[in-house]
Amino acid sequence: MFLTILGVLAIFLLLAFFRATLTSWLIALMVIVPVIAIRASISETALQIVYIALFLFIVFFGIPVLRRAVISAPILKFFRKVLPQISSTEQEAIDAGTVWWDGELFSGHPNWDKLLAYPKCGLSADEQSFLDNEVEQLCAMLDDWDITHTRADLPPEVWQFIRDKGFFGMIIPKQYGGLEFSAQAHSAVVTKVASRSGTAAVTVMVPNSLGPAELLLHYGTTEQKDRYLERLAKGKEVPCFALTGPFAGSDAGAIPDYGVVGYGDFNGQQNILGVRVTWEKRYITLAPAATLLGLAFKLYDPEHLLGGEVGRGITLALIPTDTPGVQIGRRHFPLNSAFLNGPTQGDAVFIPMEYIIGGATRIGQGWRMLMECLAAGRSISLPASSAGAMKLAARTSGAYGRVRKQFKVSIGKFEGVEEPLARIGAHTYMVDSARRLTALAIDLHEKPSVISAIIKYHSTERGRIVINDAMDVHGGKGICLGPDNYLGRFYEQTPVGITVEGANILTRTLMIFGQGAIRSHPYVLKEIAATLDQNHKRALINFDTALFEHISFALCNASRSFIYGCLGGRAISVPHGVETRRYYQQLTRYSAAFAFSADIAMAVLGGTLKRREKISARLGDVLSQMYLCSATLKRFEDDGRPAADLPLLDWSMQDSLYKIQDAFAGVIQNFPNPLMRGLLSVMIFPAGKNLMPPSDHTGHLVAALLMEPGEARDRLCAGIYIPNGEQDAVGALEAALLSTIACEPVHALVEAARKAKKVKALQELERIAEARDAGVITTEQALQLEHDYALRRKVIMVDDFDPAALRANRV
Repeated sequence: MFLTILGVLAIFLLLAFFRATLTSWLIALMVIVPVIAIRASISETALQIVYIALFLFIVFFGIPVLRRAVISAPILKFFRKVLPQISSTEQEAIDAGTVWWDGELFSGHPNWDKLLAYPKCGLSADEQSFLDNEVEQLCAMLDDWDITHTRADLPPEVWQFIRDKGFFGMIIPKQYGGLEFSAQAHSAVVTKVASRSGTAAVTVMVPNSLGPAELLLHYGTTEQKDRYLERLAKGKEVPCFALTGPFAGSDAGAIPDYGVVGYGDFNGQQNILGVRVTWEKRYITLAPAATLLGLAFKLYDPEHLLGGEVGRGITLALIPTDTPGVQIGRRHFPLNSAFLNGPTQGDAVFIPMEYIIGGATRIGQGWRMLMECLAAGRSISLPASSAGAMKLAARTSGAYGRVRKQFKVSIGKFEGVEEPLARIGAHTYMVDSARRLTALAIDLHEKPSVISAIIKYHSTERGRIVINDAMDVHGGKGICLGPDNYLGRFYEQTPVGITVEGANILTRTLMIFGQGAIRSHPYVLKEIAATLDQNHKRALINFDTALFEHISFALCNASRSFIYGCLGGRAISVPHGVETRRYYQQLTRYSAAFAFSADIAMAVLGGTLKRREKISARLGDVLSQMYLCSATLKRFEDDGRPAADLPLLDWSMQDSLYKIQDAFAGVIQNFPNPLMRGLLSVMIFPAGKNLMPPSDHTGHLVAALLMEPGEARDRLCAGIYIPNGEQDAVGALEAALLSTIACEPVHALVEAARKAKKVKALQELERIAEARDAGVITTEQALQLEHDYALRRKVIMVDDFDPAALRANRV
């Protein structure tokens, strides 16, 4: 009997594993139940009861009409009662965008061949030329210390160059005078500029992100496009977009700013139909210099001049800033960054109806318009700016770790310094991989709303880790601000990226899994749509179909999670490759576990899951790490599987997989239902938690890679600005690294002579001269060491100032 039960369980697991249809389950039950009953030697009466119960079960579940009436209808009724209230803004956020690779991760069995079949990232000839010429020229013009400390603004010539060369028009089509760049090119431009100046990067990226140009492209009337797009592309208009206010930050749907439809006078025209808008906004980038203000407000029509309801919803308008009543000009000062950012206000400012973006037909659609555009902008701007800063930190930290010596040893060779160097290199590799893949998604005409939240959160959070680690590696060099400090301003300004475009705390706890569970899940959105459908017949049919497909989906992933967990992911068919095979297998295993745990969380916690932010955050962490791992594997394949990059791949993948395991453990530990806690533990970790973080040896290899010039280091830091010459701090550091490596054998000769007491001088330059005079080294080698000393001294020195000069620049 025991073996019979084991056999039945094995059959059930296999049926679930291969995602059997409802018909297959019923046929299996028809065979299995009688066998068990007979093997159990039950009485004839009991056997008859079993057959009757089985017959009724098969009838009710196997005949769609009966199943809907007896099973699905009551469940639908229950769902309608317990379904948490979804606000209009939440619904529009869920509806906005598209499902892309996140849908595969939610499937429980990602199609890795599909991921690898996506095109490789790359730029057109025109885009590469712009990056190599105009962007290079712009970076050479930028002195970030002068920008942030002296001017608190970009120099006039830089503003003019940005306008003249079309930096404001990267997303605008050529027919309107724009550059019409791909998302990958847009991302590459921001990355390179960000590696030189955060202020310049923000100034370039904001007009090409969520704002007037993108909104006009998608929703503007023909007249609005013809009027503004060319002027925006040529820099004749400086745009900004105002959404956030004092009483509506992350809860942007609660904006108190309003407009009232009415008649008024405008530009010499009397009694024309328009809107009187009142607003108070803050944190608006480029507002102090803007000539064109994009504005979000709630529209009301109390006199029914437009017909319909009084409250018309969030509406967007485009207002020239010279319109009477518009107030701009004052500035915020975000953490010593000099990008223009400030408040704007208006009190009953009258604008004609033609200022509404998209015209009257777009009234009340503002939130949807913003959400649909946000995915594209958030997928590019902050990930690119974070990647630029991280790449600079990686390149300079590796070089500084090799050049700077203590106890006659390069500091980067100390194990304590290897740890942060490893994090710097691997996090940079993974974030840049995700940046590339996400930009590719935009070029494939996706609007990945969930993925955009993932990449925004993790690029800025990992950017914070990298810049903190870089500061630790640089020590005193990093904390003394001045013209030769290439990290200090990035360190100061890191919280800006973490705060904007969806504060990271709320992005992690509410958005990634909160939206993903509904938007990316293959059945939940269908079930919700059926629940909200007022046509009862259609709703019941659609709900029944989605529900039983969902049940089959959940059983399949439960089975896969358990079996894959028992096997540690082994025996899963994945793309060929010795180096990456186990990573694909582990990700497939965790995808099944994630899909199963997401279903359990939604089924058991229901509407309360929305308030269980910590559990939601941990499930979001699992989804995020799987996406980052997918991007990293894709990058490794696209780059030709270079062996030199394996330390970066191994450290980043092992770190993320360990974090997935840890996030699951947190979900299980804190799940409020004890029974489900036990079930999740058994189904996800049937063989226990056996993944480990990256080893010290792997970290050592990553650190060594950062400190050694070569193809791997160049690939990791590709696309940033590296100044020519030794006068610039970064250029001097690059030269010092090469010099340090070249001079190490010569220094060894001098050190050997010192130990043999052939050289006795205490100062380095004097030792070099003494070694030369003693014939230990040649005159040419002495000159080489003297130049090396000068380079190293320039690199390790920090800036100092006359006190009066510092006081003159205090706010």
